[in-house]
Amino acid sequence: MTREWLKEMRVKKKMTQNDVANQSGIERAYYTMIEQGNRSPSVKVAKRIADVLDFEWTIFFDNKCNIVKQSKGIS
Repeated sequence: MTREWLKEMRVKKKMTQNDVANQSGIERAYYTMIEQGNRSPSVKVAKRIADVLDFEWTIFFDNKCNIVKQSKGIS
């Protein structure tokens, strides 16, 4: 499942995948896989990405995939 909400947050901040990856301390390819939904981040990585993009890191692990919660802060 693609994490469209994650891409929207990144684009809203005018950041590239490389920007987020660098600031999160991970490889761009790994970040891309997370954004595309092919990989799930560890708690540590989820927290780093959330800090960079300014959202609640637990969204990554919300099994209900509540769109309203995931898009919190997106206008």
